[in-house]
Amino acid sequence: MTVKERYAKALEWFAAEMPAPQTELKYDNPFHLLIAVILSAQCTDKRVNMITPPLFEAYPDAASLAAATPEEVFAYIKSVSYPNNKTRSIIGAARTITEEFGGEVPDNIDDLMRIPGVGRKTANVMLAVVWNRAAMAVDTHVFRVSERIGLTTNSKNPLTTEKALVKNIPEELIPMAHHWLILHGRYVCKARRPDCLNCGLTPICRYYQKESKQTTQIR
Repeated sequence: MTVKERYAKALEWFAAEMPAPQTELKYDNPFHLLIAVILSAQCTDKRVNMITPPLFEAYPDAASLAAATPEEVFAYIKSVSYPNNKTRSIIGAARTITEEFGGEVPDNIDDLMRIPGVGRKTANVMLAVVWNRAAMAVDTHVFRVSERIGLTTNSKNPLTTEKALVKNIPEELIPMAHHWLILHGRYVCKARRPDCLNCGLTPICRYYQKESKQTTQIR
């Protein structure tokens, strides 16, 4: 099977299984999504969704969060991973957005990456989710699933994976493909115990084919 054929079959399956995928983070404006994404680093969306409603009620916009003290913010987010670092990041993000961007989250990758706590992955999440841009955010799920299925081969880092996916996925599907790969990695193609028996991608999955062959040889 060629790489082109594998991409085509994978995208066809995802489109049928998840015709309207969405982020699982709860938000009501770009600023809230940005804060939620920063908080979600090495933390579950479920946990983030538990703490953001009171956080956003207390700080509904960038200006109000920018004026908060670390002690005040920490009290709201102390149950997430790395709360001290994330407290500094989200206050810093709010201040930069307020002081440099007039209180509005910028809609281009260069300006987004000037914001504290925002790297390439977070910037791409914002571009894809908020503005439906052809931006591929590569987190641990996207990186793992792409390699297992065979969409990438021996990818060395997230940027290499991002470039391969953007090159091979039609531009109009990239925002959805970002969700497809994340959700598939989160619920089916898990890191330690992938649920291959309940995965519709096994006919084209390089990992499954390899594992099945090894199991057959052992028997």
